[in-house]
Amino acid sequence: MKKWGMIAVIGCLFAVPSLAQAQAPADKLLERLFGREESRIRPEDLRILQLEMSPDPVRQGQRVVFRVTISNSARNSGKVTLAIKDKDEIVSEGRDILLRPGDNQVTFPESSYRFSRSDPCFTVEADIERARSPIDASREFCANRTQLGWTLSDKVIGPPPVEAIGPLYVEALEMFPDPASPGQEIRFKIRLRNDGRAIRGDVRIQDRDQSVVQVENLSIPQGSSEFQFPQSRYSLQHNDTCFTVLVDFKRTQSPVDASREFCAKPMGWTLRP
Repeated sequence: MKKWGMIAVIGCLFAVPSLAQAQAPADKLLERLFGREESRIRPEDLRILQLEMSPDPVRQGQRVVFRVTISNSARNSGKVTLAIKDKDEIVSEGRDILLRPGDNQVTFPESSYRFSRSDPCFTVEADIERARSPIDASREFCANRTQLGWTLSDKVIGPPPVEAIGPLYVEALEMFPDPASPGQEIRFKIRLRNDGRAIRGDVRIQDRDQSVVQVENLSIPQGSSEFQFPQSRYSLQHNDTCFTVLVDFKRTQSPVDASREFCAKPMGWTLRP
């Protein structure tokens, strides 16, 4: 009797793995029948081949559209949410994007992203079944600043680098007095950051097409520097007075990027945030 019991136990041990092996194909068949196989794309199946933007080059304040070419090495299709990021900032996001096996081209919604830093570098992140993960985490697409705007192209745009300006940024713009009264003469002080080589040129503050005040032949060294402008007869009049800064370097005028808009409102005429 004991002998027959041992034989039964050994038979069960051989039968269980066989049942498990038979169950695996059955599970895959059920997944295909109910469409669950479609979503089985893993982040490691995806690879970024190219990132483009339009327009390219793009100027500060222009809206931009990003387009990515992404390779899916999985044998099946699946829907994912893709996001273009600049560090922790989401630049643009596309939801429920169907990625088929092979190469896919995805156009993202138009973005109002502002190119305000000297080294904006973009990465692509995938949200698959509510799990976010970067794609090609070691790969970044960095935009370069040229005189015609920011570009993701490797081609040289504009004059040779030796003649290029900056990049230059307006870190702060102040006026005295602040607040000012309508018709009152005011003075300006500006803090510029020069991330390029030292240059010498004319710096002008402008309100729309009207020149407010200008300093000629100004030396702009590397790093951050403050400059005082002479008193101007310009008076605050418009309801939407916003100032821009232009640099005239070797007879080429270029607007200087700013971290924010410098607008004086009629409620006391102040430039303070």
